[in-house]
Amino acid sequence: MPPQDALIVSADGRSVRHSRWWTPPEPTRSLADGAPLVRAALTAAVDARTRQGGVVSCDLSGGLDSTSITFLAARSPAKVVASTWPGRDPADTDLYWASQAAECLPQVEHVVWNADDSPLVYNDLLGIDDLLDEPTIGVMDRSRVLHHLPGLAQRGSRLHLTGIGGDHVAWCSEAYYHRLLRRRPLFAVRQLRGFRALWQWPLGGMARALADSRPYGTWLADAARGLRGPLPASVSSGLGWGMAPRLFDWVTPEAERLAGRALRTAAETAVPLHPDRGLHTDLEQIRSCTRIIRQWDRMAARAGVPMASPFFDDRVIEACLAVRPSERVTPWRYKPLLTTAMRGIVPESCLGRTNKAAASMDASNGLREHRGDLLALWEDSRLERLGLVDGEALRRLAQRPATPGLRDAILYSTIAGEVWLRSLSRPARDKARTAR
Repeated sequence: MPPQDALIVSADGRSVRHSRWWTPPEPTRSLADGAPLVRAALTAAVDARTRQGGVVSCDLSGGLDSTSITFLAARSPAKVVASTWPGRDPADTDLYWASQAAECLPQVEHVVWNADDSPLVYNDLLGIDDLLDEPTIGVMDRSRVLHHLPGLAQRGSRLHLTGIGGDHVAWCSEAYYHRLLRRRPLFAVRQLRGFRALWQWPLGGMARALADSRPYGTWLADAARGLRGPLPASVSSGLGWGMAPRLFDWVTPEAERLAGRALRTAAETAVPLHPDRGLHTDLEQIRSCTRIIRQWDRMAARAGVPMASPFFDDRVIEACLAVRPSERVTPWRYKPLLTTAMRGIVPESCLGRTNKAAASMDASNGLREHRGDLLALWEDSRLERLGLVDGEALRRLAQRPATPGLRDAILYSTIAGEVWLRSLSRPARDKARTAR
């Protein structure tokens, strides 16, 4: 089922039909008009989870998103436990910002975990026994997401709130400026110069991306012909229809043939999620992220503390998308929609943060420390059995975790496919074990 459709079953159960239940709003509101509506929607989303009281826990990373959720939860009847997990990188300032926020919330219990005790990326890939209904790169961080839940359960938490989604709805894609350049050229040029300085976009690549007016289907068909090409430049992805699909060196020619055929077939009838490539990209990113956290939510509920991400409530998404992109994404301010909406709830000292941690050290360290697990993953690879990957190439990479290209997380999708295939056979093995 497409996410925007509902399946309606007749009363006698003999027929079904699709009905569209959700359409993205047109982004026509000003920041001044839209921010109070975002505030109200996000407040209602948090209140729906906290009004029953009891104990709830919140991520408090120190970022604007989790900080906003924590301050909203602290206004509720629930007792709030704020959970901060510092990064290993000495340059990571999350703990500083989280502590600043906690000082303003004396009624909230602030738990700071030991950074060295937290699992790294790539941890326990061989031990994942969740029932996965599709491949997900969420398995890379599964151990990290679930690690602190038992400790929060011991403190009485019945629900864990996250700030996931703030990056996807309070900010938005720079691709909106592809259309804005044609409608408000002087304004767009000024903003694009700022983005170029901020993201270090090359002028030539930026000009080509802005001049590219291919419809979505054509862009997808062209991508099918370049699956072995280099990764697209960030400017092409940032100002276009999104990240063009690419195959890595360990993908077999047979898999390339199958992927190319699937993309060419899809391109014949493909339509974007919205004619504006900016809104299309926003919706695609929202869908991609919610597919990951849907799996995490199931894992967390199984671990004993369900998770919720209020930024991804329908009404919050609608309120954010309704604000003009020219005011929602700008090189001159960091998340202006969220900071404006939360003014008066979150202290100014916390709203002043203009960056976020990348956790790249946790990923690179995890690659080195868990290379043995990766090697074991590829020793009996389901993907290799199907002829989709070169297992020997993957085993060589597992033995060389310092390979520069691995810093770009290019293994994630392949690992996701491998773990998913293994999960498909696990229920059968479990049934057989139970029968014995």
